[in-house]
Amino acid sequence: MRKYFFQLLTFSFLLLTFSSCWMNPNTQKPGEAALQGEWQQDSLPMQKQLLTYSLYRLRFSCDSFFVSIKTFSKVNYGADSCMKTGRWVEYTCGNYGRRNDTLFLKGQFCNPDYSIKEKADCFRIGVYEEIFKINKIADSTIQLSSTTGVIPINAHLIKRTTCHIKPL
Repeated sequence: MRKYFFQLLTFSFLLLTFSSCWMNPNTQKPGEAALQGEWQQDSLPMQKQLLTYSLYRLRFSCDSFFVSIKTFSKVNYGADSCMKTGRWVEYTCGNYGRRNDTLFLKGQFCNPDYSIKEKADCFRIGVYEEIFKINKIADSTIQLSSTTGVIPINAHLIKRTTCHIKPL
């Protein structure tokens, strides 16, 4: 009797374990077809009057994003060796998702080769999270309005790509 009890207990444990979880696929997700490619923001309205502003270059590849943020500043925020007399670039990469008109970016601040930053230097490090309201202005122009900023990103398509799903 005791033998059957332990077999039943073991079988129940295995059944519960394997029925309550599943393996995630070992491939990328396809992402949004309309976003696939490289997008660039060239300028801002009245940018010469702003003390500090940033221009974005975005690349969407399947379910991944890569962003370079080029910042221009008339205000000295730190050491000149870091800020290069008011001009610097930060990089981020990660995964994105879209729900209706909202674009969710979640990733990490990176080095210029998009490898994850290991140590803090002059610029931001760690998690990068941004939420944008996305407006399609034309086939090759989008507007991203940040939930944390006031200046929208008007970007135009500079290179269309298609997603070729790769194993992770």
